[in-house]
Amino acid sequence: MMTKKEIAQHFLKLASSGQSRKAFELYVSDHFKHHNAYYKADRETLMLAMEQAHKESPNKIFEIQRALEDGLLVAVHSRVQQEGEGGWEGAVMHIFRFEDDKIVELWDFGQTIPDEMVNENGMF
Repeated sequence: MMTKKEIAQHFLKLASSGQSRKAFELYVSDHFKHHNAYYKADRETLMLAMEQAHKESPNKIFEIQRALEDGLLVAVHSRVQQEGEGGWEGAVMHIFRFEDDKIVELWDFGQTIPDEMVNENGMF
């Protein structure tokens, strides 16, 4: 049996590799909701948006840096680099809430990696 942390990571790996339908089928509750300000809050809309994002940037780099589990919550900190000149590169944080090993709620945040970074520790 997978831990919640493993489920969250596998969900993100599937979704980022163009398999968002499979990711949602396996791991997302029917009464799922999310908090991404750019999409309607339902399950189907986010799944299709993830599918479209992969079509637009099929060779993007998605690297999980760390994942933390605390009860029903899992946080995953990742590095994303979209392909092509001018492609977005940044740090992304996903926070998942679980019920019975299914994802029922999701928050996601992104921060662009600046051209000139003041912090000598970097973002990762």
